Amino acid sequence: MTQPARQKSSATSLPSLSVRIDLDAEGRIGPGKIQLLEKIHTCGSISAAGRAMDMSYKRAWDLVDEINRICRRAAVERQTGGKNGGGAILTPFGLSLITRYRKIERSAESAARKELLALRADMGVRRKA
Repeated sequence: MTQPARQKSSATSLPSLSVRIDLDAEGRIGPGKIQLLEKIHTCGSISAAGRAMDMSYKRAWDLVDEINRICRRAAVERQTGGKNGGGAILTPFGLSLITRYRKIERSAESAARKELLALRADMGVRRKA
């Protein structure tokens, strides 16, 4: 279903492409928000996802709120507590948002691969041994 988060390129790897999708004049979805959604999906809570990404619960919640607002649909739903407290789950829309974003990202990387290789050659970057 979901792909693992992309790793930042190192000095000896292929230059990489980062995809940001502008959804409206003030709202965008990019690799950080998608990674947060993926972490919420695997961790089962906003706070655990935030901790896994070295961010505060407030920052993680603000990003989730922003995603829900700019998409005009809930990508994440909070679950009310119980014995172990609450949690969070991705909605079907949230799951499809990740899948669609990762597909767009793969398509863009594939389309740009030849130019990224040329850029790498122009920069004189050697392949990893």
